Amino acid sequence: MTKNLIPIIDISSIINQNFNSNKSIETINKIKKACINIGFFQITGHGISQKNIKNICNVGKKFFNSSEKNKRKLSPKKWNFRNKNVYRGYFPNDVNGKEGLDIGDLKITKRYASSVKNQYIEYLNLNKSMDKNSIKILSSYYDKIFFLGEILFKGIIKLYNKDIKNSKKVFSRLKTLSTLRFNYYPNQTKPVEISKQDGVALGCETHVDSGVFTILYQDKKGGLQVQNRKTKKWHNVSFNKKALVVNTGRALEFLSKGKFKATNHRVIWNKKKRMSIPFFFEPSYDFKINKSFLNKNTTKNNGLIYEKFLNQSLKKFVEYQR
Repeated sequence: MTKNLIPIIDISSIINQNFNSNKSIETINKIKKACINIGFFQITGHGISQKNIKNICNVGKKFFNSSEKNKRKLSPKKWNFRNKNVYRGYFPNDVNGKEGLDIGDLKITKRYASSVKNQYIEYLNLNKSMDKNSIKILSSYYDKIFFLGEILFKGIIKLYNKDIKNSKKVFSRLKTLSTLRFNYYPNQTKPVEISKQDGVALGCETHVDSGVFTILYQDKKGGLQVQNRKTKKWHNVSFNKKALVVNTGRALEFLSKGKFKATNHRVIWNKKKRMSIPFFFEPSYDFKINKSFLNKNTTKNNGLIYEKFLNQSLKKFVEYQR
């Protein structure tokens, strides 16, 4: 295992959606290089303040420190038969050694979810377990992190000399399968698995993500490692209080025809309590994922809809085996 080699990129030049200045083009090319070479990078100048980060972390801590009865009020039907939600919600630590809370777009109402009738578009009634201020903080953070995902994807579109407005064809707020997740690692008494490659004890198994980007906040305790695709060696992703960690997923790999590959990553087993907050930036459920979207002058209206693409990706994760 070698020292951290994950680049840090200041994206302040594109956060205001100016993609044409020399500085913006330089930033976008840095992102391109990171996506090709490593598939991971850290971003600063992202527009999410330290206060926002502190507030969202406090929401997570407050929830996970509440009673098991309170937390299970948000569990999917598998762990709480009274609930109708199947995909998102709270899952207990006996599933894969950590507790989790998956939250979809807070703009989705109960009426809208019922009208759509899609397995991933669910209304999660956070009022069962959270106070109004916590929900307000969650809603604000979701808005900010979703916007950040759009900015990064528009940068990718710019690389292909496409109209950045095409981003709306991929990501629609009420149709997006994007998920804000809280991962809470309690005092893990044993690892989830032992790496077959190097014998390292893991708190989260080796995997790749399904979406376009994952945008992650990790606390000081860290533990995230990234595999170099060429050397197969593992690199620590060091904590930077001003930075968020970004990695490419299988959807971007597909759209880029393999140019930006999804990269293996894992979390080292650590007996200390810690929390991470990833945002999985996922396309709309009905977006037809097609390699022509970025690579052709005219996009073909065919391909696998993203809902089915996601179905295939989630099969290996025990917490989604419903």
